[in-house]
Amino acid sequence: MGNIKESALGLKFSNRARTQIFAEVAVFVALSTVLSLIKVSLPQGGSITAGSMVPMLWIALRRGPKIGIFAGIVYGFVQLAVLPQVYYPTQMLLDYPLAFGCIGLAGFFKKEPIIGVIVAVMGRFIMHLISGVIFFAEFAPAGMNPWLYSSLYNGSYMIPELGISLFFICLLWKSKVLRVYM
Repeated sequence: MGNIKESALGLKFSNRARTQIFAEVAVFVALSTVLSLIKVSLPQGGSITAGSMVPMLWIALRRGPKIGIFAGIVYGFVQLAVLPQVYYPTQMLLDYPLAFGCIGLAGFFKKEPIIGVIVAVMGRFIMHLISGVIFFAEFAPAGMNPWLYSSLYNGSYMIPELGISLFFICLLWKSKVLRVYM
């Protein structure tokens, strides 16, 4: 028991367990990053990926919200490094670490993964929505409410991403693959 220490996230793990968790985070972030590169880009911006949120949702459902949010934030910084679209420092925080960190909210719903996926994707959507209203309202057509514009813009790719994520998490749950690793 002497090798059990408290992690930076406030969780108590043995050195071996901590190493395993960090390795899982690294693998799931890498998998999400690869899946994010397989995409259909939309004409107005944004893109629909090959289920890039699924590994992040899976680790959140497997390890809980603290590890899930941590993994999401790491993934957000990786996305920032790989595909940056930064115009303002605060926009960067909203669109990358905070938005992707919200994916970890699924970890609060380990027994109800479908609800977890919906909450997580809605959290990410809300971060992008706020960023759009604050920083990109000028791109809205004349007379269009910035909230409506940002909702339509971000919804155009987040709704399909939600559908893709729900589909794969449902498959993993029904096949019991997801439950085996929880």
